[in-house]
Amino acid sequence: MNANKKLSINDVSKDTEKLTSVKPEDLMSLPSWNVKEEDWKPISEDLKEKYVCILDDTLILPVPKPKTIQEEEALVNQFIEGMRKLFTKENNWTFLQILETTMNHCARCNTCSDACHLFEASGRNEMYRPIYRSEIFRRIYKTYVKKEPFAKWRYGDLELNWRTVARLGEMAYRCNICRRCAQTCPIGADNALVAREIRKIFSQEMGITVPELHEKGSMLQLEKGSSTAMTKLVVKDNVEFIDEDFSEETGFEIETPWDVEGADILLIHNAGEILAWPENIAAFSIIFKAAGLSWTLSSDLAAYDSINYGVFYDDVQFARTALLQAQAAKKLGVKKIVLGECGHAHKALTVIADRVLPEELNVPRESCFPLLRDIVMSGKLKLDPSRNNFPVTIHDPCNLTRLMGIIKPQRDILNKICPQFREMHPHGAHNYCCGGGSGYAIMSRNTIPEWRFKVAGRKKLEQILNAFSDSRGPEQKKYVCAPCSNCKGQLRDVFEHYELLEKESLIYNGLVELIVNAMVDVNPGYVKWEEE
Repeated sequence: MNANKKLSINDVSKDTEKLTSVKPEDLMSLPSWNVKEEDWKPISEDLKEKYVCILDDTLILPVPKPKTIQEEEALVNQFIEGMRKLFTKENNWTFLQILETTMNHCARCNTCSDACHLFEASGRNEMYRPIYRSEIFRRIYKTYVKKEPFAKWRYGDLELNWRTVARLGEMAYRCNICRRCAQTCPIGADNALVAREIRKIFSQEMGITVPELHEKGSMLQLEKGSSTAMTKLVVKDNVEFIDEDFSEETGFEIETPWDVEGADILLIHNAGEILAWPENIAAFSIIFKAAGLSWTLSSDLAAYDSINYGVFYDDVQFARTALLQAQAAKKLGVKKIVLGECGHAHKALTVIADRVLPEELNVPRESCFPLLRDIVMSGKLKLDPSRNNFPVTIHDPCNLTRLMGIIKPQRDILNKICPQFREMHPHGAHNYCCGGGSGYAIMSRNTIPEWRFKVAGRKKLEQILNAFSDSRGPEQKKYVCAPCSNCKGQLRDVFEHYELLEKESLIYNGLVELIVNAMVDVNPGYVKWEEE
């Protein structure tokens, strides 16, 4: 299909090779940008033979390609049955109310489109409008689930065939679930939730999932203890090495506590930090020791990894992980759980876990950021802000800011310890997703990385470049504070892809690293630049 042809809702069911395509020349422009975007790498013929590849330029959800009419009908019937369950209280104890609100009250005003970074970055491609996907889902719901009289006349006719279902499932993975659309909607319709609930139908009813989220994610965490496949013995060994290495490097002796009964705090890290960003793990240990806190890590199954990928696609997988994490806290008798720098972990174990955990497991759960702010402001740490005298901006993870309103603590810290701190615009609750949200940051199959770089992460890259407009180029070292593991993974990949470490002297890392970098009790140079 010609990308310049205006898409209609009914195009989703048509027998076309693609529903749409995002051409390089259609992409949103970037400030002072001379990088030529290449054409998309073609999806391999082997993949096209096995899976449905008829949406756009990539493949995320591996929907098996139906070979017979019976298989085509089964795909449709399974989806409809899952959709019926989705709209019952006993089967959707998490999100039924807001889902029904979105189905019944969308005014189709398209206010959400202007808030969507994917729609803007794609060159305002019709298929990336938040309501394009939701309107398809709504018409199916009104006609085949709710069975409203004259539904096809009132809401619009739609041919429901296997192409419609397969494309709708794939479209659910063209959304970062950042919920910026929900924030701007005048009546609170949540198109991001619709995407998530479509993913849930495919997982819970149809057995079709994204491997990075399911087999290599939540299933691995439930079997091994972590989505990194680290068992408790391996994770304790890794943290012991981190303690030794950073004690020597910083001159500040640390020994991370494990399984301490009766500690005030159970700290749960994103286990990916232990492997990819050990400086984050060490920084927490340094700060907590210097502040004299009573705290511990847990070596119980899933309790040393705050990751909960079920939050992106499957309520059952989500609940299994959240229960294990809460049980570990209850077993140790801690006063509260504190979550490290991981945005979706905050959402999973605080906001959504409130709908899952029984009263006996309802241990208080908090973000690390107000605690870190209190430590920094208390005077317990001796800090020298001149150690952070380089341009710093902050990326606001969607689940921390837009969902939970945790905005000011990070800024109180940065304003105190970073003389050249500057904001992105917009920021706080209005900030844009990094482009790796809802699981994309860990996906590298097919042309998914291309899609993350060109489309999903494009608006965030624009924000970063604009934040450093006064210091562009390789001469000035610049720091993007991204206090979330998945966000850091996305920024790492985008920076490497566009060679921004070399061309712009851009580095990324978390908030605790900046705190430790300013601590006078620590050897200078905790923050490492590319050449180091």
